[in-house]
Amino acid sequence: MSQPPPGSANPLPLRDRVKLPRQHMPEQPSELRILNFGEVNLGYGPELAQQEAQRCLECAKPTCMDNCPVGVKVKEFVQHILVGDFSGAAAIIRQDNVLPAITGRVCPQEDHCEAGCKLHKKGESLGIGYLERFVADYEQRLGIRHVPTVAATGKKVAIVGSGPAGLSAAGDLVQKGHQVRVFEALHELGGVLVYGIPEFRLPKGIIREQIDYMRAMGVEFETDVVVGRTITIDELMHEEGFDAIFIATGAGSPQFLGIPGEHLNGVYSANEFLTRINLMHAYEFPAYDQPMLDLHGKDVAVIGGGNTALDTIRSALRLGARKAYVLYRRSETEMPARVEEVKHARQEGIEFHMLTAPVEFLPDEKGWLGAVRCQRMELGEPDASGRRRPQPIAGSEFEVPLSVAVIAVGTSANPVVQSTTPGLNTDKRGYISADSVTQRTSRRGVFAGGDIVTGSATVILAMGAGRRAAKSIHEYLIDGGWGG
Repeated sequence: MSQPPPGSANPLPLRDRVKLPRQHMPEQPSELRILNFGEVNLGYGPELAQQEAQRCLECAKPTCMDNCPVGVKVKEFVQHILVGDFSGAAAIIRQDNVLPAITGRVCPQEDHCEAGCKLHKKGESLGIGYLERFVADYEQRLGIRHVPTVAATGKKVAIVGSGPAGLSAAGDLVQKGHQVRVFEALHELGGVLVYGIPEFRLPKGIIREQIDYMRAMGVEFETDVVVGRTITIDELMHEEGFDAIFIATGAGSPQFLGIPGEHLNGVYSANEFLTRINLMHAYEFPAYDQPMLDLHGKDVAVIGGGNTALDTIRSALRLGARKAYVLYRRSETEMPARVEEVKHARQEGIEFHMLTAPVEFLPDEKGWLGAVRCQRMELGEPDASGRRRPQPIAGSEFEVPLSVAVIAVGTSANPVVQSTTPGLNTDKRGYISADSVTQRTSRRGVFAGGDIVTGSATVILAMGAGRRAAKSIHEYLIDGGWGG
């Protein structure tokens, strides 16, 4: 295990560190990237990484670590970067995060570790996410693998779902010496990471490399297994001999608006739209043909203001859309999408229509989508989410010509596991009920976490749930009892 360098390796006194500007992440120019699905952010090189690392204040009580859902030791890995020990920095991160190349790209660090950075009070926080991505890419580029050797416990754990919660739990459990098998319903591993996030934000090759790393650690994977249909939870426990099960199936059922015209051809859920792009290879046209997503010369709109909405509309632009709109019923201040993603979308020419809500999809002369009727909104008092509630303005309706509309207003729980597992309690929305600390469910030996418990959230929060579940599962297996 890598140890932090003795003392401070930073050549700059504290008063000079706070004056250093945050190092900008190199990126593809907007006029080029809208023509391809290559990564937008290009990553730090060693020089930029060390320059950014010099900004770290090396706090005695690093609140950045306290704000990280998986507890990455930020101060320690940054100290390794300062002395050029990049593989050592990667080893430090992997103690708490088995997917650093992924979280370095898609984690909203500005809401977690970077929000806790004390530099944030004086200006821009330390680029923790950028540094994490750099060291993860460095170890992958050189083929470095820190594979721990641990004694086998003889215990078997099944993980249902290969998304961020499932992978995080699997990584922690295999390092405790347990035999871990991950069951994935789709033909590709990665869950929402692979079907829900476009190539320009998270390349598929990165996901595959991270999963290959986990295979080297000893995690077993099985695809095309729909737990609840192919095999049940009870069968996994009683016939396959698994000692514990972690359900991490995510929340993959799309929600709709419930307005007239949603049945028209040309209206998609974001789940279907992004799955056609990511798993059916529309982003690799013309090598792969996905005729339903021939968007050349078409006007496309997404309804919603989260990261999924922006992933959708930025993908549509790259697939040839003539005009690309975001229709959002609140103001930009209330948008849940990352600030960086909004900035990139604006640079690429996406048009944002704020305080705008669709009320009806209208057909063209062939019965396909031809336009959307919208209504202007104004913000009232805050609702349960803490954001100001949008209210319609009477007489403000207008129409926008469209060929394709994508609805990205959230997801709900797929009931397949819950409906086939007797005694597994759910809440009124159909999500699995689990303790927020131990991730235990109402079924002995069955744990659950991530979006299937909380509803749709971020990758890093799901990973945090996976880590909590792994700790609890390990204690359960070692203690030998549910109440131990």
